[in-house]
Amino acid sequence: MGLGSKPRKGKVSADDAIAMIHSGQRLALSPVCAEPQSLVRSLINAKNRLNDVLIYTMLPMGECAYARPEMERHFKIKTFSVGPGLMEAVNNGRAEYVPCHLSQIPGFFSSGLFEVDVALVQLSSPDRHGYCSLGVSVSYIRAVLENAKIVIAQINEQMPRTLGDSLVHLSQVDYVVESSDPLPAIPRPKIGDAERKIGAFTSELIPDGSVIQVGLGNMAAAILEQLKNKRNLSIHTGTFSDGVMDLVESGAIDAAKGRGGIEGMVATELIGSAEFYEFCHENHLVSLRPITHTHNIKVLGKIDNFISVTAAIEIDLTGQINAEMRGETLMNGLGGQLDFLRGAAASSGGKAVVAFPSTAKRGTISRIVSKLNRGTSVTVGRADVDYVITEYGVAKLCGKSLRERAKALIGVAHPDFREDLKNNLKKSNI
Repeated sequence: MGLGSKPRKGKVSADDAIAMIHSGQRLALSPVCAEPQSLVRSLINAKNRLNDVLIYTMLPMGECAYARPEMERHFKIKTFSVGPGLMEAVNNGRAEYVPCHLSQIPGFFSSGLFEVDVALVQLSSPDRHGYCSLGVSVSYIRAVLENAKIVIAQINEQMPRTLGDSLVHLSQVDYVVESSDPLPAIPRPKIGDAERKIGAFTSELIPDGSVIQVGLGNMAAAILEQLKNKRNLSIHTGTFSDGVMDLVESGAIDAAKGRGGIEGMVATELIGSAEFYEFCHENHLVSLRPITHTHNIKVLGKIDNFISVTAAIEIDLTGQINAEMRGETLMNGLGGQLDFLRGAAASSGGKAVVAFPSTAKRGTISRIVSKLNRGTSVTVGRADVDYVITEYGVAKLCGKSLRERAKALIGVAHPDFREDLKNNLKKSNI
């Protein structure tokens, strides 16, 4: 390694690193698939001497042992998203969700609103000059690194070295812990008939040369599957996964991008299989950038033909979207949905699309409803929705009156529920 290519204070074991943490301190963990697992294991092992340690995190894909019932006295959790690992803890009061758009999170740390005593992060192995990569998660961690009092980094040889704005020099780190852990691997989702139909409708709205934003799950996978015959596509999104590899292989995304300043695939998080992580390693086509870039409406508004495709749990007949709650259970956070929908609206040639199957619970519940239940979160207001797509077609809402958009939404609802929706519309003041 080059001159000055060392951490500020040295190399330690995971247990010795965690010994520096005390009761009542505030910790920030690398989020999603980048949580430093060796450091977290040592933190859990040290629980008996720790009380009221506050942990900031987001959509952790590890074991989330700090959220178990027996840990409640030792660790307090604040999360910027929910997801499967923290859903039970959030809904039972052992973890707290902070409602926010992803674009807001870096500012929480840079402004001092959230103070961090110790940052526990995960980095790739350094190059000969001492530069590591943030790997699969850039998100808000740079703001954490710049403001934490102590930075402890797990150096993991299994962390892919991603490019873009992801480099961290060892001199920015106080203590280094070397430990090799496989990253959480997420299998490809299964795609059903409804999702394939939605993917086909969505692909008709995406011309060659578009810059697309899609998320995770079977809906996103179905949309990507339908884009293989497109050409000159690019991706600018929050998170992408295995499906993008197929677009590169098919030629829909030109592998020559990524060089000469032309970015092919931009994200702030990676979630996928071990094969996918290997694909992203030192791949010039893949650019990992912080939330301040990926979710910035000033950046998005300058991208021509930016097409955002997000999902919903349900939508009412005026176009209000709930993407957070199922009944009284909090499933997701606000995430970057509104950032991207508004970015698409600001883009020349952009389209703000929300796509989801028309029913839930094996066809017994319509996801297009007359009105949202009292207490249900409105994730996206009705003025921010342009296109709504189900397996029954496309409803364009922008520019339509309340009654016109209600009729358009009934037209893409499941046939079994359309009559009830029509009757409720007649009874309403719309």
